Amino acid sequence: MAGVLGAIPQALLPVVVLRVLFGVLALAVLGREAGWWHFRVPENRRLVPERVQHLREWGAAQFGFEMGTGMRTYSPSALPHLCLAAVVLVLPFPGAFALAVGFAAGRLAMPVLSNAWSDDGAWTEVWSGVEKTVRPLLAVTTTAALAVAVLLW
Repeated sequence: MAGVLGAIPQALLPVVVLRVLFGVLALAVLGREAGWWHFRVPENRRLVPERVQHLREWGAAQFGFEMGTGMRTYSPSALPHLCLAAVVLVLPFPGAFALAVGFAAGRLAMPVLSNAWSDDGAWTEVWSGVEKTVRPLLAVTTTAALAVAVLLW
């Protein structure tokens, strides 16, 4: 959906304007993830909306889509929002699919690593110990990957 909607600003605005706007957003996210400044990102502060539970045919699909995008749950990171901004502002339609694969792999990594580590919650302690180092590294890696994708497309 974002890839389709992204065609509108990409068709109407000059490439330079879109890249500058994305660069400003990327710097804001990098600063947030590094802890230099704090601002809230849009999030829904509950896990499962009640109305989704009552949708028999499409409830599970809607829940999976919304949780998978990172926009329908608690949001400790602004990186999902940066990915969305990239799709809307600077990535062409095929690039949205490549980004989706990378985003899905990242979303999958945390529960897989947590489950592989132990089933007693010890992963949370490990993550808490390295989060201040890993969070900025993830932000830099994500931003660099998006910048390369933008330049290559």
